[in-house]
Order: sequence, then structure tokens, then C-alpha cells
Amino acid sequence: MITVSQPRDTPPTTIATMASSYESTLILASASPRRAALLGQIGIKPDTIQAADVDERPQSGELPTALAERLADAKAAAVAPKHEGAFVLAADTVVTRGRRILPKPHDEVTARYCLSLLSGRRHRVHTGLVVWAPDGRQRRRLVTTVVTFKALSRAEIDAYLATREWQDKAGGYGIQGFAAAFVKQLNGSYTNVVGLPLYETVALLSGLGYPCLRPKGGH
Repeated sequence: MITVSQPRDTPPTTIATMASSYESTLILASASPRRAALLGQIGIKPDTIQAADVDERPQSGELPTALAERLADAKAAAVAPKHEGAFVLAADTVVTRGRRILPKPHDEVTARYCLSLLSGRRHRVHTGLVVWAPDGRQRRRLVTTVVTFKALSRAEIDAYLATREWQDKAGGYGIQGFAAAFVKQLNGSYTNVVGLPLYETVALLSGLGYPCLRPKGGH
């Protein structure tokens, strides 16, 4: 579901005219090289990449989907005031096994824990998306992909840990690398699992007037 916020008492025709007149500057509120690379894959190059200083720890009793949405909102809110007149794109990805939120491992012990939980089981990847337009309008979307891993042997886990691909990745793996061999089934957006669901991202940006899939200033 897409939710939209827009200034009160502004006619739709005026909003459309305003959006089309903006300088098409895009700020990516994320330091993730994977998100920037995914945007580049479809010809979108952010003018500025700025990480948001946000506490990513879940709140007590917070559900995974609520966490992804809250953090995406917080990232956009932290970066947007520094870039008036620009579009701001923010996202946060959370990997869950049941209602358990998996961490972004910084050490092998945590990465092994994550892979052991995912082995032979189904898990979900949730990404909260937020786009702010230059006039303050906002659009949001939550995207969920269901991924099933094969049963992993100790040798397979050891081999994957040796690649170091798991470092600082939600759930302890990167589907775009060696871990692709572990995926038995995937239902939903593949790019969501990488870190940014492209279909939904383009839909939000285009809906607010950003020139996706065409040169800036093009017709």
C-alpha cells in the first residue's frame, strides 16, 4: 500500500505543475553501495549520497515491518532538511525469521547464527521506502519478499563465512553474491532482497514528478 502526504488546500493541477518545474535533484539517504548500484542499473544516479545518523535498534515490542517503516522515515527526516528543493529517497531493510529480527553481523559468530537460523527455512525481507518531494509531499511503501534457503551443511556455512560477503548485511548474507546458491525459492521482488525494490522505488519517484527512466530535463 502506498500512502501519500501533501500540503493542504493545494489543487492537484497545481501540484503537478509544481512537481514538473523542480530541478530534478535526487538525494539518496543511505550509505549502502548496493542501493546506489541498483539505482545505477536503471539509469538513476543520485546527485548526493548522504548517510543518515539514525539509531537502528528496534524498540521494545516493535514488529519487523514497523521497524523498517520507522527507520526509513527517520532517515528521510534526518536528511531532507539539509537539501531543500531536492527529492530525497530513503530505505531500510529488515530480515526476519518469524517475528525474530536478524542483525547485520559484524563478526563471524553472529553471521553463523544468522545462517543457521535461515538454513532450510523460509524467511522474509521487508523494506520500508520513503520519498520526499521538494514541496514536502511524501510517499511511502512497504515491500516484502519471501525467501526459502536450502538446508546448509557446516561446510557450506564455513565456506560462505570465508567470503566475508556477510559483513554488515541484514540477515548475514547477500543474495547477489555466493549466497544465491542457497536460495531454493523466492516470492516477490529480487531487488528488494538486494536492498532496494526497484519497481516500487520508480513508482514512488515518478508519482512525485522525478524524471525516472528518461534523461533529466527530457520530455
